[in-house]
Amino acid sequence: MEILMSIVAGILFTVAVYLMLSRSLLRIIIGTGILSHGAHLLILTMGGLKGGTVPLLGENAPSYTDPLPQALILTAIVISFGVTSFFLVLAYRAYQELGTDDMDKLRGHEHDE
Repeated sequence: MEILMSIVAGILFTVAVYLMLSRSLLRIIIGTGILSHGAHLLILTMGGLKGGTVPLLGENAPSYTDPLPQALILTAIVISFGVTSFFLVLAYRAYQELGTDDMDKLRGHEHDE
């Protein structure tokens, strides 16, 4: 199962890099969101996908799950939500001011079409 999740994380990273290399600002923001989801999946996969009970005192079980990957992912989800909302507000404000979301036009380079 870990191999399948690693392949899915690799696909998410590939899609995210493709979107982040595009010219549209909205596609770049979507790419950063997908990149953070790939990182969350990778952290969860590297933490081990095993079954077990919660690590509480008094629980006598043959195996326990490690709560550290879940805690890291929860923190990363909150941070990525804040970064994505900041990017969306920044893109909306740039679109209001300049009237475009094309990265070349935002840089000041005009295309000869």
